[in-house]
Amino acid sequence: MTDAAPKIQLRDVHKAFGGKIVLNGAELDVGTGESLVVIGGSGSGKSVMIKCILGLLAADSGSILVDGEEVVGISARERERVNKKFGMLFQGAALFDSLPVWENVAFGLLAEKRYSRHEARDVALAKLAQVGLGAEVGELFPAELSGGMQKRVALARAIASDPEIIFFDEPTTGLDPIMADVINDLIIKITREVGATALSITHDMASARKIANRIAMLYDGKIIWSGPTGEIDEADNAHVDQFIHGRAEGPIKMAVRA
Repeated sequence: MTDAAPKIQLRDVHKAFGGKIVLNGAELDVGTGESLVVIGGSGSGKSVMIKCILGLLAADSGSILVDGEEVVGISARERERVNKKFGMLFQGAALFDSLPVWENVAFGLLAEKRYSRHEARDVALAKLAQVGLGAEVGELFPAELSGGMQKRVALARAIASDPEIIFFDEPTTGLDPIMADVINDLIIKITREVGATALSITHDMASARKIANRIAMLYDGKIIWSGPTGEIDEADNAHVDQFIHGRAEGPIKMAVRA
């Protein structure tokens, strides 16, 4: 994290669906150039938090600043402008089955009509090369790729427009431990090459420890702890201790049907 103003700031952010409160006063700073990982159990609100930042969901109340600019309640045109700063690696890759790999990578560039198809293909192949995939992969379809290769393609798409901020949603879900580590290494490499700020959400502690400069834990709709990655094992918080060590016993109670 640098001394510059935070790239993203959340202040007292609330979000509920009917009577279910998901975010309950969430507060978070993501520093410029930082790789911050938010951990928490399934259903803790991690994805909802990212969707509120992206504008895919509207926060019920609170403030979300991107580069010091309030994005809660902005117009669709303003949102489109702000979102050009973002890249996104979706959980499960979320590739378009009907499009070849290069078009998946270049999808945003083509949608914005900033490039001709020939130019967009060149950009896509360059981004595929950054994630270790050859030009021949660009002509394949997602169904012809392994899970690890699909994740690489999704990462290439996330950096296609050289974003200032990249969001990683459970980047290692569904991968074996070795491929998960490969993806973690690529995330570190790519964010450094692009010079991007990274905000990741995961329940995979091996991934969090590897890619994060700083870790924050979301529980009961709030950030209950944040600090440098190297300090999490000494965190004076029973919820954090239980989560990072994967213990069934502790203050976090999982709903289990008899």
